Amino acid sequence: MPGFEKFGELEKAEVQSVLDTGVLMRYGFDGMRDGNWKARELEKSLAERMQVNHVHTVSSGTTALTVALLSAGIGAGDEVIMPTFTFVASFESILAIGAIPVLVDVDDTLTLNPQAVEKAITAKTKVVMPVHMCGSMADLKALKLICEKYSLLLLEDACQAIGGSYNGKPLGSIGDLGCFSFDYVKTITCGEGGAVITNNEAYYENAHKYSDHGHDHVGNDRGAEQHPFLGYNFRISELNAAVGCAQIKRLDEFVEIQKRNYTILRDTLELIPQVTFRRVPEGGIENYSFLNFFLPSEEITRKVHKALGENGIDTCFYWFDNNWHYYRKWEHLTNLKSLGKLPQEVKNGLPDYSKSDFSESDHWMGRTISSLIKLSWTEEEVRNRATKMVETMKATF
Repeated sequence: MPGFEKFGELEKAEVQSVLDTGVLMRYGFDGMRDGNWKARELEKSLAERMQVNHVHTVSSGTTALTVALLSAGIGAGDEVIMPTFTFVASFESILAIGAIPVLVDVDDTLTLNPQAVEKAITAKTKVVMPVHMCGSMADLKALKLICEKYSLLLLEDACQAIGGSYNGKPLGSIGDLGCFSFDYVKTITCGEGGAVITNNEAYYENAHKYSDHGHDHVGNDRGAEQHPFLGYNFRISELNAAVGCAQIKRLDEFVEIQKRNYTILRDTLELIPQVTFRRVPEGGIENYSFLNFFLPSEEITRKVHKALGENGIDTCFYWFDNNWHYYRKWEHLTNLKSLGKLPQEVKNGLPDYSKSDFSESDHWMGRTISSLIKLSWTEEEVRNRATKMVETMKATF
């Protein structure tokens, strides 16, 4: 991670094929294309790799989440349960449609705690959104049972976990809907892009129409297309999709490299008694984009993280203090800072997060360090890095 580390001739060739036609838009201009439909090609490849019936590509992972929610009819005042540890896009997508983000604790998977999810369900709850952070997954078996019990939608945010699996099924394909991000720092990248995947034909039909101003995409005359409902512009460009066409072909290659580097680091860190590792649910296989481990206390974790950075290990993250990924720094959500007026449903329904108790999340996140796994590392570089990490950590304890 990320895929840009491995840009090569395949990516260049795919982009050049678009530039040669001059058609950068995914719809229309049929006669100029010379048979090039890169967004369609990427969607077909993703459907095969993710073992689903339908894929629609969009402009980002954030818009993928937004479109996925809307495609299932989620809207103003509906509650969507999400974790305290995620990227801000999770709650942004929910607020964008006037729905209510309901934060709940994570457990030692660093993802949604199923018990906390069930406690948070109300009459307004419509969706459970597990976020497969840092390459590994939530306890999907337990979450699926909860969703079935309460007739809720299960939407997998797999933006950071493409290539991982659960009980033999690709992450993202297990819920009613799944979403991916292909931004610049993801395991495979389009530069900017995202995708919605589903086996529900109605959701797919809604998704591709909504993300293109409500166009129904019937026939070959774009100007004559009908608009069955209001939409917006969340289209991916052919240039971005072209990069994705190359990268999806390399996904398994990238995951294997990540697994090698991850395994070297983990095997070395296991020699330290104070280190334990994130729990991966039974049946789950990570995409190995991060190695996530726990230390005995927040104080020790802070000292170790600081020492690692001072010793040149600059790919380790302490999410507890991160502005983007952990609830403690989401003041703009807590204080409802917005350029425009927020819907009354949001103002009335949003919990007062300044008074929320997420001590269980703090218990895990305060002791977590995540090491990014780079694709560009040689085996020798990884072994040297692992040795240096162990030496630094032992000197800090």
